[in-house]
Formats: sequence, C-alpha cells, structure tokens
Amino acid sequence: MPAQQKKLIFCTAGVLSFACALGTAAAIGTQLWVRGTILCTTGALLVNATGPELHKFIGEIQYGLFSGQRVRQCGLGGRPFQFSFFPDLLKIIPASIHVSVILFCTVLIVFALVGAGFFMFNAFGSPYETLHGPVGLYLWSFISCSCGCLIMILFSSEVKIHHLSEKIANFKEGTFTFKTHSEHFANSFWTILVCSLVHFLNALLIRFAGFEFPFSKPKDSGTITGAVDLMY
Repeated sequence: MPAQQKKLIFCTAGVLSFACALGTAAAIGTQLWVRGTILCTTGALLVNATGPELHKFIGEIQYGLFSGQRVRQCGLGGRPFQFSFFPDLLKIIPASIHVSVILFCTVLIVFALVGAGFFMFNAFGSPYETLHGPVGLYLWSFISCSCGCLIMILFSSEVKIHHLSEKIANFKEGTFTFKTHSEHFANSFWTILVCSLVHFLNALLIRFAGFEFPFSKPKDSGTITGAVDLMY
C-alpha cells in the first residue's frame, strides 16, 4: 500500500481513538447510564391501584457511575431525590463490581490516548517493529476493546443480576417498598459499546494497511523452505 494511504489510515485511526477517549471520559461523569421507572408497591397495594391509577405510584430513576436521581411517587405527587454512590450506597450495592467498572473506564481512556498517540507516531514517523510499530497498535487496540467489553459485562451484571435500580430505590426507605417497573441502558452505556467497536475497527484498519496480525505465520514460509530444500 502506498505511504500516503497508510498515513491516512493511521491518522483516521488515531482521531477515532482520541474521540473514544473523550467520549468515555464524558460518559463517566454523566447520569445517563441507566434510565427506568420504579413502582411503589406498598402504596399501590394499599389502595388496590390498577390501570390508570397505577401511574400515580410509578416514579422515575436515572443514574450513572457516581450519582443519580429518582422521583418518588407514592400517590401524593412526585418527590425528587439526589443520591451519590460514594459513600452513601457502597453498603448496599456490589461495590467491587462498581469500582471495577470505574477502573476499567479509566484504563480504557488511558489506552485509547496511548493508541491515538502511537497511531499518529506511525503516520508521521518511522517506528521500529516493536511496541512502537504495528505490534503495539494491535496491542493498544486489543486492550481498549477488551476494557470496553468488560465494562459492559460488569455493569450489565450489576444492573440486571444484582438489581441495582431496585436497591437504589429502596435505599433508606423504611415504610414503602419499591420494585423496578422498567429499565433500559441509556446513552453513556451505548457510548462504551461504540468505543469498543471503534477499537475493533482500528485493528482491522491496521490489517488493511498491510500489517499482519501478531503471531500469524507468513503465507509463503512453506514455499521459501521448499525452495531452500531444493537448492541442497
């Protein structure tokens, strides 16, 4: 492939990696990871609410990795509450999983920036065939993509398996009991998915630029060996 095309590919991959780092950093600070509704079961059972009456007991909840807010609906109008994961909710949530999600988000940002830097270095420089060259680009892209996948797996398990929304909704609630009525992942969660796909795409761009995948054997190695054997 001509040098100009390789330079264009590496520049494109570098810009994409940098954009993913910024997107992940922005996603960490938002409350747009999960959105849902919570049902006040105690109030609904007391008045035997059904159909349209049930909406008076359905509140809203949204949260991110550090904070969130919910609207408590128990038949007397909505009452908004702000909450923070640190240190308020650490005793009731799976703290190890939650901290791991934040840690992998940080690692994703770091390696996305490292990858962006090395893509630009390969575009405008002449690196050695080491971690500074294509092998390193594959490595940074693989680590970033893996971190993104781990973030989604861990956070999904925290929300769906450990019922995170329900635990938050019942935090410091002595009289009323809340259950998750509906929930879905919001923009910040899907930003991580897009970033993971972008890093996977970067690995394909490296291969498209003409560099073999690490640990892959040259296709014509057998032909070369056979030719050497014939010479002797």
